[in-house]
Amino acid sequence: MPDDTWSLATTAVTAGRPPHEPDQPLNHPITMASTYGATGDLEYGRYGNPTWAAFEEALGALEGGRCLAFSSGLATVATVLDLVGQGATVVAPRHAYNGTVMQLADLEARGRLTARLVDITDTAAVTTASEDAALVWLEAPTNPALELAEIETITRVAHDAGAYVVVDNTFATPLRQRPLTMGADIVVHSATKYLSGHGDAMLGALVTTDDQLYDVLKGRRDLVGAIPGTLEAWLALRGLRTLHLRVDRAESNARDLADRLRAHRAVQGVRYPGFGGIVSIVLAGGPDAADRLVRSTSLWVHATSLGGVESTFERRRRWKSEPDTIPDALVRLSVGVEDVDDLWSDLSHALSGPA
Repeated sequence: MPDDTWSLATTAVTAGRPPHEPDQPLNHPITMASTYGATGDLEYGRYGNPTWAAFEEALGALEGGRCLAFSSGLATVATVLDLVGQGATVVAPRHAYNGTVMQLADLEARGRLTARLVDITDTAAVTTASEDAALVWLEAPTNPALELAEIETITRVAHDAGAYVVVDNTFATPLRQRPLTMGADIVVHSATKYLSGHGDAMLGALVTTDDQLYDVLKGRRDLVGAIPGTLEAWLALRGLRTLHLRVDRAESNARDLADRLRAHRAVQGVRYPGFGGIVSIVLAGGPDAADRLVRSTSLWVHATSLGGVESTFERRRRWKSEPDTIPDALVRLSVGVEDVDDLWSDLSHALSGPA
């Protein structure tokens, strides 16, 4: 068990390990089991697994609560949204993870709930919208607009109205933001991204300090079967060990690139919240210029995911489901841990190509 006086960097390395005893492995082994002996704590492979438990212990320690792992980030989102009663209202950012917005739209179209999408930077509007809500969903920074929300203020008002508050902390990670300490009820992650960090594991997770909520959400996971793969949980835990190193390097690179991009004639605007490894740029040449950019690099990879050791980017409006309030020429950059001068050389060469 990690010492609560240790830094989060140390916790990332130490949490979720076997006890320090003779002949104990340093890392939890991969437990491939669908069936366990009866009358114990596990019983059946849909209810638990020692490998999941190690990952859950580590992420729970980082976020400051009890963690549940899921088969994907979207499985996590779906499980949390299932808390909302029939016909109730969910307040969410108009700019957010596309899968979350699409789930809300689908549930609203089927009459399950009312989705109220808001400008998350307008705190007064968000709190007004939350007055009759059952759940308030926040992202900070938002995907891909990189907007920030006043989490503590919104949470206080939402709680006064009787609503749960959920914060998607995928972009910030617990190293840059711990929403549970700001009053949030649940933190969710696409663990596919920064937590695992190597583009090889599909996983989601949530963390809460509310034992009753934990039991309800675990019951939903058990019943629906939205469980993580054992190998994926093991890979995510291995990736988590270097989270602090990767986030620090990606953030340093992102700050440097954001400064350089602001001075480039081909870039109309740069969005960077001041922390993390995601930068969004709007190209002066419009969507055609953005499409040319993502086809013209050799180091940067055109891909839709983010948060890995490698640098990736994409024009978000190529997805028809992306809101039309996102600029057509916006390119989201997920800055990796490569040498920053190599990243800039490749990017600036592509930006300066033929008009």
